[in-house]
Amino acid sequence: MLDRNVSRRRLIGLGAAAAAFVAGCGTDKGNTTTAQSRTTANAVDVQAIPRSPLQQAPAANSPAAVAARHAGAQPTRWGMEMDGITSTFAATGKQMALTFDACGGPGNNDIDETLLNLLISQQIPATLFLNKRWIDANPGRAAQLAANPLFELANHGVAHKPLSVTGRAAYEIPGTGSSQEAVDEVWANHERLTTLLGKPPRFFRPGTAHYDDVAVAIVNELGERPVGFSINADYGATASAAEVQNAMKAAAPGAISLAHMHRPNSGTAAGMTAALPTLRSAGFTFVHL
Repeated sequence: MLDRNVSRRRLIGLGAAAAAFVAGCGTDKGNTTTAQSRTTANAVDVQAIPRSPLQQAPAANSPAAVAARHAGAQPTRWGMEMDGITSTFAATGKQMALTFDACGGPGNNDIDETLLNLLISQQIPATLFLNKRWIDANPGRAAQLAANPLFELANHGVAHKPLSVTGRAAYEIPGTGSSQEAVDEVWANHERLTTLLGKPPRFFRPGTAHYDDVAVAIVNELGERPVGFSINADYGATASAAEVQNAMKAAAPGAISLAHMHRPNSGTAAGMTAALPTLRSAGFTFVHL
């Protein structure tokens, strides 16, 4: 039912975005303030928000058992696109899913209030991938987002590392170095989000969106679905507003877009402000993953 092997034609800007993923979660010297609970959510009927057909992966065993099962396993594949990574979904009509990462850590604990205000004022649902460091820096804001049915919160890991069992790096960011480290990168934030939401998160995306195939299996066995993207909308929050708007023109039914919500000085909000009403006018509806 799922198109897990999205074609290279639909993966927008992967090669050009190599340095951008690093920049997107590096230090933002222009704004290092912590996000505050400033936006008041409008009332939303959660039953009226469409959802993609993606389901939560069934958990196979305890985190310790998953780590032990894959101890010493040698991966054979690496990247942002492989079997087991969900980069599109089977749409009903012209549906697409907006996703936004909050990477957390030094210089990355702010929030783009203009972007969030756009989504709230226009009643546009989105899936927000929150890093544990971002949640811990902004517990009140995270609780506010969790309480807003426009947003589904998902897991963006603990330390924003590529998910590997060998330490393989992406864009010069070292990955997790063993099956136990991969489990820990997923599970500590799984527990944090479960406490915040009152239920476990359904989806995981690692720092840099890179996995090896063993790590993909680990995420599934921990009960979360590994997620990628088909539209790289803001190149790690380095794109101009015009570039964001242009990237979103690649939207197709079942697309999953990736952008960032922790860089208020980026072009993301302005680009989305231009792009999203146009997509709606073209008949697109926005769904939770």
